[in-house]
Amino acid sequence: MPESTPLTKLGFLTIGVFDPADPAAGHEQTLDTIELGERLGFDSAWLRHRHLQYGISSPVAVMAAASQRTSTIELGTAVTPIGAENPFRLAEDLATVDLLSHGRINPGFSAGTPMNIDKYRDAIYPTTYDLEDFDYERLLRFRSFVRGDVVSSFEGTQGIEVFANTVQPHSAGLAERIWYGGGSTRSATWAGENGFNFLTSSVVQGESGDDFAANQFEQVSAYRAAHPDGDRARVSQGLVVIPTDSATPTQRAKYEAYVASRAGRVGVAHGPKRMLFAADLIGTSDEIAAVLEADATFRSVSEVAFALPFSFEHDDYVQLLHDIAERLAPALGWSPTAR
Repeated sequence: MPESTPLTKLGFLTIGVFDPADPAAGHEQTLDTIELGERLGFDSAWLRHRHLQYGISSPVAVMAAASQRTSTIELGTAVTPIGAENPFRLAEDLATVDLLSHGRINPGFSAGTPMNIDKYRDAIYPTTYDLEDFDYERLLRFRSFVRGDVVSSFEGTQGIEVFANTVQPHSAGLAERIWYGGGSTRSATWAGENGFNFLTSSVVQGESGDDFAANQFEQVSAYRAAHPDGDRARVSQGLVVIPTDSATPTQRAKYEAYVASRAGRVGVAHGPKRMLFAADLIGTSDEIAAVLEADATFRSVSEVAFALPFSFEHDDYVQLLHDIAERLAPALGWSPTAR
């Protein structure tokens, strides 16, 4: 068991659900949730990136809006499937939002074939799908653009217009704030070798048996072994935590039913890749803290992004964020940073 690392950065993750009959209201509630997170002292808010679902499909736009309603909380994606993106255009958009937020953007990515893309491939790549590279190179290309590497053979004045040979605008420091969300030793090692920050979530590949915690810790260890910064490399752990300290009886009953409905998937490898799911942690803040303090991965990281359950109501998120920031995180040694 590793020596416990103090928790210094507290984040939360939301999918930003909305009613398709009134999508604007759901997006406004997501912005309200981010504003609440800042008031409660959270260090970061992360947006799940979804396509063709009733959740956030344009985290860049949501982060841009949130950047103008907040001043300190960092804003990230966990994660954007880079295979559905044009890295050149995305570099322009994220650099713009990073400048508008004064350097608070933490873009997180996954590589590989995006989920369910076979169902909409003709809508996004009608003639080039078989030519697209969905592996790691696409993310390296994005970082190159963000970093300011040369992309054009021309630089100078053409008529009355001035052209750069690098992607504009450039936001210094954004390239160092890119995260990779991995669930296998291969991905963890690649992220470390290439100097990315690392997001590990509640889903990992079961490469060493059916114990989720053991596999997650092995992947984090592989990442740090491969990273130039070693144990100082940034890792954020994402788990579902549901503190019930201030929950109403109705909320507690709903939360318990939610956890029970998902309990059957825990401890069992799923699919050919043997994917494992972490158990949802429900109970008082003290009870959840005790479980986390016994977890090897949690003990080795100083940053977390606790995931808000997808199907809850806005009032539930308000209660959970209050309990996380005011009870659970302090029990884990965290205190709001004077930003």
